[in-house]
Amino acid sequence: MRGAFSAETVLRSRTKTVTIAADRPFCIIGERINPTGRKKFAADLRAGELGAVTHDAVAQVENGADMLDVNAGIPLVDEAELLASMLKTVQAAADVPICIDSSVIEALEAGLSAYEGRALVNSVTAEDDRLTEILPLVARHDAAVIGLANDETGIPETPAERLECARKIVSAAADHGIAAHDVVIDPLAMTVGADPEAVRTTLITIRLIREQLGVNMCLGASNVSFGLPDRHALNAAFLPMAMAAGLTSAIMSTARPVVDAVRAGDLLLGHDEWGANWIAAHRARQAMVAQGAPVP
Repeated sequence: MRGAFSAETVLRSRTKTVTIAADRPFCIIGERINPTGRKKFAADLRAGELGAVTHDAVAQVENGADMLDVNAGIPLVDEAELLASMLKTVQAAADVPICIDSSVIEALEAGLSAYEGRALVNSVTAEDDRLTEILPLVARHDAAVIGLANDETGIPETPAERLECARKIVSAAADHGIAAHDVVIDPLAMTVGADPEAVRTTLITIRLIREQLGVNMCLGASNVSFGLPDRHALNAAFLPMAMAAGLTSAIMSTARPVVDAVRAGDLLLGHDEWGANWIAAHRARQAMVAQGAPVP
């Protein structure tokens, strides 16, 4: 697969199709519908109150999300039941494809059964037991899957080791009838606040995976700025660097500085022909200002 960087990962909602590919605009997957670090949101979910799920779904799409990540991972709940309910709520509010985010097999099964469309599963690792558990489920539901480039030993320190984890996932997926274009590798973004070499390691890994495997890639982009001030500025600087290296999608903030950096990257990398999307977005904001409406 060396040099064959032309994979297209196609995801669908009820009526909308999103294609992740190297020659397409970058796919923004909104990260907000996740209870991690959100005490009130987690409490609402535990109480069965899903109003914030609707709000976050609509707001992220209005701010530029092409897809939405949905995670129901909180203690003391039936995660399978909650995730299915959240997915139905999101699909009623926003017609974009969904990344179903859970480490619990039963929750993934319930989510995939409830979802109307073609989902992206987040995620599988190169650990043998996880590959055996998750890949058959992905294949049965004709989904695509994010593969994290780590294994039983933890997060590899070197790009070469991460590449080998990615290679193992792509190979194992093929054994289950899942094509390489439906495996989206996560080369792993770690916080630069804890390791000054973290971003450099990620960028080298992205280039290696692009050159050696030719598959699409996705990151939890906000990880790079964890624990640091002015996180939006750091995320906005990091993403175009990752795009230039070969990253094709990210689970990320839809704050305007970050989204603007990605869309500028699309234009400058030749993935927004003649700046059509950039100009259209600018004109839409001008129209909102003229009407006195709040601009995202």
